[in-house]
Amino acid sequence: MPTDSENPSDALFGQTLGYVRVSSADQNPGRQYETIGWCDKTFEDKLSGKSRANRAGLNKLIDYAREGDHIRVASLDRLGRDTRDLYSLVDTLTGKGCTVTFVSENITVSKDGSSPMQELFLTFLSGMAQFERARILERQREGIELAKAQGVYQRKLTDEDVQACRAMVDMGISVAGVARRYEVSRQTLYNALKGSGAYTPAG
Repeated sequence: MPTDSENPSDALFGQTLGYVRVSSADQNPGRQYETIGWCDKTFEDKLSGKSRANRAGLNKLIDYAREGDHIRVASLDRLGRDTRDLYSLVDTLTGKGCTVTFVSENITVSKDGSSPMQELFLTFLSGMAQFERARILERQREGIELAKAQGVYQRKLTDEDVQACRAMVDMGISVAGVARRYEVSRQTLYNALKGSGAYTPAG
């Protein structure tokens, strides 16, 4: 398995960085290391969560990468968990001035879009990301309508919602009134307010 080089590439030309991700305990990352080849430094995630916040190796790569660095990943699905995630990550890395290569697909992408294939690839990713987002929102709407029809819909409060609710309660609006406005139960609102700081309902 390749290890970090003791003599990194000349910083003037950037380093070659690798990223490896395995998603199950019995999955061997060795194949990915062989695919990406030699790298100055490699970042790895094992059993990564669904959110980027849970992918420590990826976050370290993003923080470490500098303009001129060349990032190698075994395949598209090893970097992004879905199209939206992949597009966002490629945009973040190329935005830092890095080049990203997906070895299995033989695709190299950089921010300058120096080839028509690069531009086509990024346009495709962007379009697919928008499509996936629209599809998810549509499914959410359908689920909400079904839950409402069955009388089991319970709206979830975002962090911004909780802040707004707290402000209204502090202004003297009753918890019951705020709960009705946000289509949640009073208990749900109480729990949300307690979660954002100590709160004791009056009376």
